[in-house]
Amino acid sequence: MRWTADRSECFFTDGQSRDHVSTAKLALDADGRFLGLEVSSVANMGAYPIHYGPFIPTELCSEMLAGAYRMPAIHAEVKCVFTNMVPIDIYRGTGRAEAIYLLERLVDAAARELDMTPAALRRLNFIAPDALPHTTVTGLTYDSGDFPAILERALGLAGWDDASHRKDAARDAGKLLGIGLAYHVATVAGGDSEHARLRLDDDGGVTVFVGTQSTGQGHETAYAQIVAERLGVPVASVRVRQGDSDLEPVGGGTSGSRSILMGGLAVRAAADALIEQARGVAAYLMQADASDLEFESARFAVTGTDRRIALAEIARAVADDPGELPLPEGSIGAIETVARGTDATTTFANGCHVCELTVDPETGRVEIQNYVAVDDFGTVVNPLLCHGQVHGATAQGIGQALLERIVHDADSGQLLTGTLLDYCMPRADDLPSFDVTLVEDTPCTTNEMGVKGAGESGAIGAPPAVMNALLDALAPLGVDHVDREPIRQEKARYQGKS
Repeated sequence: MRWTADRSECFFTDGQSRDHVSTAKLALDADGRFLGLEVSSVANMGAYPIHYGPFIPTELCSEMLAGAYRMPAIHAEVKCVFTNMVPIDIYRGTGRAEAIYLLERLVDAAARELDMTPAALRRLNFIAPDALPHTTVTGLTYDSGDFPAILERALGLAGWDDASHRKDAARDAGKLLGIGLAYHVATVAGGDSEHARLRLDDDGGVTVFVGTQSTGQGHETAYAQIVAERLGVPVASVRVRQGDSDLEPVGGGTSGSRSILMGGLAVRAAADALIEQARGVAAYLMQADASDLEFESARFAVTGTDRRIALAEIARAVADDPGELPLPEGSIGAIETVARGTDATTTFANGCHVCELTVDPETGRVEIQNYVAVDDFGTVVNPLLCHGQVHGATAQGIGQALLERIVHDADSGQLLTGTLLDYCMPRADDLPSFDVTLVEDTPCTTNEMGVKGAGESGAIGAPPAVMNALLDALAPLGVDHVDREPIRQEKARYQGKS
């Protein structure tokens, strides 16, 4: 017997995310250099804490408060409170999105107070490339990156310096135009290790068994590319079996952009182990010393000769007569290797997002006219898949900024947004075409592949970029904050006051 919740039931029961009420203060010297940050947050846990609920606003959010900047001091206070709502749990960009939103909104506010441009204040306070690795006051060590270069690339692509002309044109058309940016740095933590098993099949193909499970990210394509690159076999000959505990009992699943970092490292290590195991068989079959064999393009060659043997031939020899061949004990009919992706050091994806939008003063309707994302994910295995990750996460980030909201009746507590229509999930016509650039100039230095993780940047960078653009559009009307009064109301609700 099986029960499946409908959408409305999910709104009543499933974990939700992003419910902080925060007050933040940024101290700067006379030249605009950051001196310290103070943050006080009240975090909704729902009726009871589950999974990562308390971890999100405390450690995960607080440790990211330095962002991309030299921040000599940070004081963060978090109060977790119980309410009559569903529990809070992880959601794309967990903790990082809350921290970067608060910080990037605050940096823009400081720039207005100092009569500086948002870009100039960020340039002044960025961690310089030659200062990396850099350990923040919250204990994170950024290993690589070039924040100023990423910023300049994004500003150029967005036409930042020409925005005033577009503002004039929009004003003539009866609209208010604003442009805003946000710079994000996001931890990508490996967490538990991953295992991968590779089998060299007698048809010349390779089967990969891995414990992570793609939910649309395209892991099967990326893993196949990693194996094909290491072994020199066609991508089409690599078969990926993922998330099946009967075939691969060890696996930590998919979360936090960890799959290519952890699963990819395991797959790559298993491919290297397969080469070495096949080397011994190749040496036996060719009556040569293993140290004299060179491996390239899916075949071994005896150095200085034209004697060669392909992986497919080795696989068939093992399938026909495995008993006489130099294979590990227990190997039956195929070369198989298992490798473990170790607990990789945390990596740090980063990037700059720039949003340009218009506001209709008569209706309040917001339309995003242009959106630029320049991201540093280290080495990119598959650019098309990576672009898809940025597009999807950015769509979610824009939705969080402008559309999505859970609303309860203030008197009865009745859920008012029990459908996707009421909740206002973003649709295609709410979004622009995204201009996405992937920069690979500074690969990660803490893992062999140089990857940093790409799945969450859009959900982290988009909300503050959109809101900074909105405030820029509303600046001629004297608006410098759009959620101060709701914050007062939320504080009163949490503190039990009328």
